[in-house]
Amino acid sequence: MNRFAHLQILTKKKGKTPADLIGNTPLVELKHFPLNKGNRLFAKLEFYNLGGSVKDRLGVNILEQALLRGDIQNGTVVEATAGNTGIGLALICQQYGLKLRVYVPEKFSIEKQSIMHALGAEIVNTPTEKGMLFAREEALKFAQETGAFYTNQFESADNPSSYDKLAKEIKRDAGKVDAIVAGAGSGGTFTGLAKHFKESHRVIVEPEGSILNGGESGSHRTEGIGVEKWPVFLDKDLIDAVETISDIDAFTRVSELAQKEGLLVGSSSGAALHAALKTQENMTDSNIVVIFPDAAERYLSQQIFDIKGE
Repeated sequence: MNRFAHLQILTKKKGKTPADLIGNTPLVELKHFPLNKGNRLFAKLEFYNLGGSVKDRLGVNILEQALLRGDIQNGTVVEATAGNTGIGLALICQQYGLKLRVYVPEKFSIEKQSIMHALGAEIVNTPTEKGMLFAREEALKFAQETGAFYTNQFESADNPSSYDKLAKEIKRDAGKVDAIVAGAGSGGTFTGLAKHFKESHRVIVEPEGSILNGGESGSHRTEGIGVEKWPVFLDKDLIDAVETISDIDAFTRVSELAQKEGLLVGSSSGAALHAALKTQENMTDSNIVVIFPDAAERYLSQQIFDIKGE
């Protein structure tokens, strides 16, 4: 008998790579919020992805599709981002030996900017008061001047398709889904999911200061969601309801999730939870699934647990 046989088996076993840690995130049931009769509320915890957010899925898909098409010509990628997309892109740029340049409004989460820098991204800050539209204009200008590949998350058809696997995971783990609730940032997560859940009640979530419900564009403390103009790939026919959530309600839910469920999530998750709880008020005996895009740690400098923002 070969007493080293077990070592030979171990050396042949295929190990996971860091990129394998994108996807297959947990779906958990929230038990400590009052619900109508027979309703169950499930949260998809996307902060379990390698880079800590749902946007890791986008980073993988948008770059791998671009590489397959031969769209990346000089090894440089550029994007405008509040942070999570930049983190997801930075992880995949590492894998393929690409350089990443990101345009970020300067007062957005310093934690996310620090993570992007740690992963090798070059960060260019733009004036916060000029919003994400200006950051997008600067990213496009750089791409036109240098030949860099502009991932253009806000208009790329590869954005919604990045969430096909997310939809399959939810169907696998939740079974019956009567309502699906997701935030509006680029609109990609909601669009990708809505196409797979046509029989469900589909709710898109925005903060006050976003324009989907017809309001004026303005500032808000809730990061990662909110749009200044209608996303090109967001089909209105996919939307059953738009929930516009105040910063106070979003931050209140963030604190409640920490205290009641032990979940440390970002403000966009708080907004999504508030929308999900409003949605279930008109339902019974239903399964509601809400997407929690990222974790609280990357917003501590933004006083995410300070409801009043003082």
